[in-house]
Amino acid sequence: MADTSSFDIVSKVDRQEVDNALNQTAKELAQRFDFRGVNASIAWAGDQAVTLKADTEDRVKAALDVFKEKLVKRQISLKSLDAGDPQPSGKGYKIDCRIIQGIDSEKAKAIAKKIRDEGPRGVQAQIQGDQLRVTSKKKDDLQAVIAMLKATDFGIALQFTNYR
Repeated sequence: MADTSSFDIVSKVDRQEVDNALNQTAKELAQRFDFRGVNASIAWAGDQAVTLKADTEDRVKAALDVFKEKLVKRQISLKSLDAGDPQPSGKGYKIDCRIIQGIDSEKAKAIAKKIRDEGPRGVQAQIQGDQLRVTSKKKDDLQAVIAMLKATDFGIALQFTNYR
């Protein structure tokens, strides 16, 4: 077993980076002149959710755009953000956003099938909870699998960790 190489496929978001992006967005919403007087705000709503609020529908959409811009600047994929549509809430509008973590079982099966069907021979993928472990005897085959998965869009942000 010592002669095999492996890596893990995960979908994780650094909560501290999301928190930094949220704080930067809150600061910008407080300072920008086009957000003055519209009660624009952003806050955590639980552990993996964010809520944006404003008086008008277009201002809450603009606040979401600012938040997305801050996430991109912090190297967080927008595939990790599941933003809903603006909904009336009291006197204003709100958007509920979810931070997506982990690979669900259907996507994990799709990734494993892609590796099995199109990957080099001798490469194996095992589903381990919300991540996948890919093993092979050759490191070059693992590099080929990483390149293949980066070229394919599974609808979630993928990171490749624990490469050995």
